[in-house]
Formats: sequence, structure tokens, C-alpha cells
Amino acid sequence: MIRKFLLLICLLGLSSAVLASNILTNQSLPSVSVTDKGELILNNEDKLDYQPWKSQQLIGKVRTIQHIAGRSSAKELNNPLIEAIKQAKLPHDTYQTTTIINTDDAIFGTGVFVKNSVEDSKKEFPYSQFIVDSDGVVKSAWELSPENSAIIILNKQGKVLFFKEGALSQQEVDKVLGLLVSELAK
Repeated sequence: MIRKFLLLICLLGLSSAVLASNILTNQSLPSVSVTDKGELILNNEDKLDYQPWKSQQLIGKVRTIQHIAGRSSAKELNNPLIEAIKQAKLPHDTYQTTTIINTDDAIFGTGVFVKNSVEDSKKEFPYSQFIVDSDGVVKSAWELSPENSAIIILNKQGKVLFFKEGALSQQEVDKVLGLLVSELAK
């Protein structure tokens, strides 16, 4: 009887850990502001600057948000989706990929490499949005898992259409692309 009780407690603990995020479908994301670093901006002279960023800025376009820990393993988790989005050549005037990098969740001593990688990505994809979160405030506000990648799809009104932490299956990649195309057709 005690074993069954302990097993039940363990299972309940695991299920609450899996459902810990406060991101809900058909709802707006919890509000958050990034003031330490923030959005990476490429100005007219190809110089990079940072400016404060707020999640309220996410309305107006269909978006794929990729929140990743500042680790190459987290970045690689959903690389198949990012490659599929690149291949789809979605219209920049109504669609944007927003990548939020939690450099507070980077392997010690790799911060400069993460920063350089983000800056290179901004130069290669100037129409994409890159947010550097050096304090991990987005992860905390959205109650995301550490050392991970999360994918969130928003409609133009900023409502969540899809959310998953961890690697997407090929079926989920196809579902996300279908959602994006459907929303862009509206």
C-alpha cells in the first residue's frame, strides 16, 4: 500500500513538472520585458545594437517564436522546423521568426560564442527578430524548462496557436507549417 502511494506521488510530481508552463492555447503570452541586452537591431551602417524588448510587440504578424537556452544542444533540437520555415519562404511583411536566446542558461564560459552566433544570424537573416535575454526573464515569466527549446506559434493578434517544449516530431513540424500557411492566408 505504501509503495502504491509513493508511486502515485511520483507520477503526480512528474505530470505537474510536464505541465509547468503557463502558456495556453488561444491566449496571449504572459507579459515580459527584456532590458539587459534585448532585441538585436541591425542599423543602416550594418552595425548591431541592442534595445529593450517587450512581449507586447509580438502582435501584428504571424510568428514562430523559438525560445532556446544558450546552448548548441538546445538550438539543434528544433533545427528541422527552422530549416522547413526557411524553405517555405514565408512573406516577410506578414510573417516573422522571433528567436529568444536565454544566455543566462548557457554553459559557463561560452557566452561570447553564443553572442557572436546570434549576431552572425542577425546579419544573415535581417528580417528575423533576435532577442538576447541575459537574465532569463522570459524563461521565468513563461515558466519554461531549462536547457531546452520551446516553439510557440502566434496569430496576428498575438494569440497562441501552438506550443511545445522539446524537439518537434516530423508530424509536428508539418502541423506547424500548415498552421503558419493557414494563418497567413487569412
